Amino acid sequence: MGLYSEQVVPRIIDVVMASKEFEPIRARVCRQLTGEVIEIGFGSGLNVAHYPRVVHRVQAVDPAALGRKLASKRLASSPVPVEFIGLDGEQLPVESGSVDHVLATWTLCTIPHPERALAETHRVLRAGGRFHFVEHGRSPEAQVARWQNRLTPIQRRVAGGCHLNRPIRELIEAAGFQLSALDNYYVSGPKSFGYTYEGTATKA
Repeated sequence: MGLYSEQVVPRIIDVVMASKEFEPIRARVCRQLTGEVIEIGFGSGLNVAHYPRVVHRVQAVDPAALGRKLASKRLASSPVPVEFIGLDGEQLPVESGSVDHVLATWTLCTIPHPERALAETHRVLRAGGRFHFVEHGRSPEAQVARWQNRLTPIQRRVAGGCHLNRPIRELIEAAGFQLSALDNYYVSGPKSFGYTYEGTATKA
């Protein structure tokens, strides 16, 4: 990782993703978390304010060391303890069937092999455990999807490996999850960047 990826991209993401538009989305996605939670793509801790008090502990995974510094004030005010356990969502350093929920918000777009991360998510969840997610990805509109394909090579270079065109629903279902709820919509801004998948998926 170079200077741009390590020092610049995390700061840009912290500013962009702190948009007020995303606050109610984060609140919805975090609302049903309980017990033991792993958050993949913890970043700068923008979800911390939305952890319910019934969460016992959050185990955080993120490759950007700078994110921990950016999250320091948010962590200091959190009633929920957060433990940093790893850098790679494709290799979660916890026992199989050991957590109640896994949380990912705008994360699967940047993981090099999202199918591996989802397989790990499935592995670490207890039977009946849930994956809570909000992700941007491939639009069902053909014209928008074509632009997503064109723009993704540029987006990957400037936004830390972010893909605009990943088929989030298909990836989650292929990992063995059963979708419990799914809402699709566009956030404000260009459609190529804003098609959203928000929901929960259950481990059978």
